[in-house]
Amino acid sequence: MKAIFQTSYGHPEEVLQLQEFPTPLPKEKEVQISIKATTVNDYDWAMVTGKPFLYRLMFGLFKPKKNIPGMELAGIVTQVGSQVKDLKIGDKVFGDISDHGFGTFATHLCVNEKAVRKIPEGLDLIDAAALPHASLLALQAWDKVVLQKGQKVLINGGGGGVGSFALQLAKLKDCEVTGVDSERKLEQMLALGFDHVIDYSKSDFTKNKIQYDHILDCKSTRSAFTLVRSLAPKGNYITVGGKVGSLLSLAIWGRLASLITGKRFQILALKPNLGLEKVSTLWLQGMLKCPIDGPHPFEELPRLVQYFGTGKHHGKIVVNLDKT
Repeated sequence: MKAIFQTSYGHPEEVLQLQEFPTPLPKEKEVQISIKATTVNDYDWAMVTGKPFLYRLMFGLFKPKKNIPGMELAGIVTQVGSQVKDLKIGDKVFGDISDHGFGTFATHLCVNEKAVRKIPEGLDLIDAAALPHASLLALQAWDKVVLQKGQKVLINGGGGGVGSFALQLAKLKDCEVTGVDSERKLEQMLALGFDHVIDYSKSDFTKNKIQYDHILDCKSTRSAFTLVRSLAPKGNYITVGGKVGSLLSLAIWGRLASLITGKRFQILALKPNLGLEKVSTLWLQGMLKCPIDGPHPFEELPRLVQYFGTGKHHGKIVVNLDKT
């Protein structure tokens, strides 16, 4: 098999190398998957660069414990272990495998059958790869609040994959949605359906004197006490990612801010693949879509990880392995 391999932390285009390896064989409860599409996510950036440094407690202090990044896939089952019950050879599957490890930057992978789900009829492999991680961050975040018609919602980092899904789920409830991101993404965000957009380099949403019923933050950098003024009475703030220092601060001071103001601050701990059937159904009904950056060739993954880190991508970065 072919895989994008790393032995040290560093610049993605320097430490990631395309190499050949023996194709792995599944253990008793595992399936072997021929991967047809994968994506680039925050964990991949952290695993490759070793930044932020605190992530090394998870991935390895001095060098990565796992040598093949990647956490999201769509593919076809090619072998099954002796105790596999729910999947068979030929099944099309997809999922976020982060609870079971990494390794989707490869043409083949063996993983516990519980790490993936069957792809419903009508959902192609490229679209399937784009769904599990970002859409479920958005879905599980909104499951923590009650979205209602006419409410004001703000999504910080609205031009990325999570932001795109969060917008569409909020619009299904007839909310008024504002998106914050870089200037180069604003036109596409308006086309996707945002009611208002803010260029973060020119305007700070915490200073515009507008209060929102719900704020979903994909790129947390602010303190809880700065964010309080942007929340309506009994408003909700939910973060799904950002700088480690900011997240730690929110975990501590967000609780205090909640007690003092009655406004809720929450950090989402994603449950991989929970709700995947729901978002798949919405996709097939035409009620949900994701702007896809790509699909790109497999060999470009080192460049694409760096591209992701710059934040210049539009929507979800998807890589096509079908012709690899």
